[in-house]
Amino acid sequence: MKQQILTMLELQDSMNAKVNKDWRQQNFEWYRAIWIECAELLDHHGWKWWKKQQPDVNQIALELVDIWHFGLSLLLLKDHTLDDISDSVIKAFDEVEASGDFAINLEQFTTNTLVTKDFDVNGFVGLVKGINMQFDQLYIAYVGKNVLNFFRQDHGYQDGSYHKQWGGKEDNEHLVEIVAKLDTNLPSFKDDLYSEMKATYQSLCK
Repeated sequence: MKQQILTMLELQDSMNAKVNKDWRQQNFEWYRAIWIECAELLDHHGWKWWKKQQPDVNQIALELVDIWHFGLSLLLLKDHTLDDISDSVIKAFDEVEASGDFAINLEQFTTNTLVTKDFDVNGFVGLVKGINMQFDQLYIAYVGKNVLNFFRQDHGYQDGSYHKQWGGKEDNEHLVEIVAKLDTNLPSFKDDLYSEMKATYQSLCK
């Protein structure tokens, strides 16, 4: 688990630096990105009493992964070592349990985000466990999206030369298929994923 957290921290730092090499000095409003995602997440959970709604757990999970990107960024800005950060995340996953009403917990997490302009790790873990999402699922989903974002940037996403359709299927679909073939427990998972994506892309988008 610790190695997986360290991998995610490394990936987040690299992605932020790809967008802006001096990202740590820019004072980006990461907390604002989090609460906007929280509003989108609540829509997927459902809150309208005047119509029948069922929580869309898959979409909720995707929104939590997006929040995790921004949360990791805030954790990286703290004056802590990567080991200290990973230990604090492990502690939260060990100690926090899902409890109460998910929507209320989400509102409390959002409130904490707005008041502190920081990342409420315990509150986030409570939401993850509130949809029975396992840490490994969070890790795989996070790494997959991060590597795909890197891959898109490296292959012309900004100048429009990137092909989102590979042989008639979207890159997201290929991502799922490639991840299913890999050993996600290996420290090299992110590199293996990128290599497989590159080989597939080159074979289908010549």
